[in-house]
Amino acid sequence: MHGKITKFRSDMGVGVIEADNGCKYRFSHTQVRNGAPELIGQTVDFLLVASRPTDIIMMCGSPWTAFGGIGRR
Repeated sequence: MHGKITKFRSDMGVGVIEADNGCKYRFSHTQVRNGAPELIGQTVDFLLVASRPTDIIMMCGSPWTAFGGIGRR
């Protein structure tokens, strides 16, 4: 699925993704596979498993910044 991060609390490590279908999903920072300096406003691609987003990938920058660090985890 595709969406955008609308809220993120770094002190708690949780946020909200609003998907393209209009639904909102809470997520944990541990589900983010690559990072960005500022998460709020970032476009993301993610899998939805049991109504929870997982394998969240930021769709910003070059392919190397979007997918380059995934294999290191």
